[in-house]
Amino acid sequence: MPYEPVIGLEVHAQLLTKSKMFCSCRADYAGSPPNTLVCPVCLGMPGVLPVINAQAVEFGVMTALALNCTVQQINVFARKSYFYPDLPKNYQISQYDLPLSRDGWLMAETKNGAVRVGIRRVHLEEDTAKLTHVEAGGETYSLIDFNRSGMPLMEIVSEPDMHSVDEVNGYITKLRTILRYLGVSSGDMEKGAMRFEANISLRPAGSTTLGNRVEVKNLNSFRAVLRAVEYEINRQAAILDAGGKIEQETMGWDDLHNVTVTQRGKEEAHDYRYFPEPDLPPLELKPEWVDAIRRRLPELPDAKRQRFMSDFGLSAYDAGLLVVERDIATYFEQCVNNRPQRAKVIANWIVGEMFRLMNESGQEIGQVKITPAALNELIDLIEAKTISTTIAKDVFAEMFASGKKPADIVAARGLTQISDASAIEAAIAKAIAANPQAVADYRGGKETAIRFLVGQVMKETKGRANPGLVNQLLIEKLKL
Repeated sequence: MPYEPVIGLEVHAQLLTKSKMFCSCRADYAGSPPNTLVCPVCLGMPGVLPVINAQAVEFGVMTALALNCTVQQINVFARKSYFYPDLPKNYQISQYDLPLSRDGWLMAETKNGAVRVGIRRVHLEEDTAKLTHVEAGGETYSLIDFNRSGMPLMEIVSEPDMHSVDEVNGYITKLRTILRYLGVSSGDMEKGAMRFEANISLRPAGSTTLGNRVEVKNLNSFRAVLRAVEYEINRQAAILDAGGKIEQETMGWDDLHNVTVTQRGKEEAHDYRYFPEPDLPPLELKPEWVDAIRRRLPELPDAKRQRFMSDFGLSAYDAGLLVVERDIATYFEQCVNNRPQRAKVIANWIVGEMFRLMNESGQEIGQVKITPAALNELIDLIEAKTISTTIAKDVFAEMFASGKKPADIVAARGLTQISDASAIEAAIAKAIAANPQAVADYRGGKETAIRFLVGQVMKETKGRANPGLVNQLLIEKLKL
């Protein structure tokens, strides 16, 4: 029987504030010795009083507005009770009934076009401590680090509007891009700054009735999310095809064996015994304060992509690649500054050679040594026919590795393009003499043979010959 997956995601993003959510401890705990950035508040000592981090609230509002949510004027923090070693006070301060915002959406890019995914709510909470499970000397034990405890965490809960792995990929990619554009979260999954939980169920194709859902936790990378969703879809389909029933439960993702594993029965909201946090008053967000934040929002990726297409004539594909990271979009605009007619050429260099070299080297755009001015100088050399496009790629690679200016590289390596007809004719004579079959093919009507001969001339001149002039002179010689 064909099934339709129904998928919703809960995304937790650590916020880039200087201090934790409810205390003044430093939030940049990465690399610090365990249990050194702590205080009685984030250690959950009895009698301590939390204080709301104003910057975290502002970041939450920014995100809610960027995701088209309605920001609630009155919202309330609540105690979410559960018992686990990484939660010393046995409850987490979170939001539920009256969250920061509700009812938003974003457009997820997929292979079949954009898909609208609803956002149920964006709310704030505190992070838990971090457990590390160790096996040594035949013993298994756990270590706990409270540096992460109390970190400001934003939870973004989607509606169950996704129906394929491709849609999930489009959603999490766009969401991470938006968070990074806003500057509210690094989205650095390797450091645990963005974590996912997926709720997955199946229903017969064409049905509107939701099946029992399974929540999958421990998803700390895009790869893990996509593989876990795909695995769970296949697992549930096999159970249903065999006449079985899907149990509503919480499962973990075993990244080593690429399987989901049962953890516990799925909790409902009432299991957490939510009630208003007595130590924090209701948080009132004045409409004029929210409007001021709205006016300060940066240009977001969808709007920037449309502008790149309309202002610079870029294709949707190229514009989409350029806006995935805000720093790349900024680099592109710095290159195009006052040269809109060159935008397409610049885009080709960035999404082509630069992306290739960045992928090979593992560098981010901020680490690239080629300045916008240097890239334009390279294009100037091509347009002036000082170097060929082929030579320019070699020059670009050296610029990427060394940061040297293109003119200096061209001069040092003697790469100036040969446009002297007599020098090119000498190379053409050698190519014709060495390749009689290609000459015969061309003269016999196989016009594509000219490409091979052009390539031989370029090889003879080590790529320095003017390709247009080579093509012109070759045709003239072959007609004789």
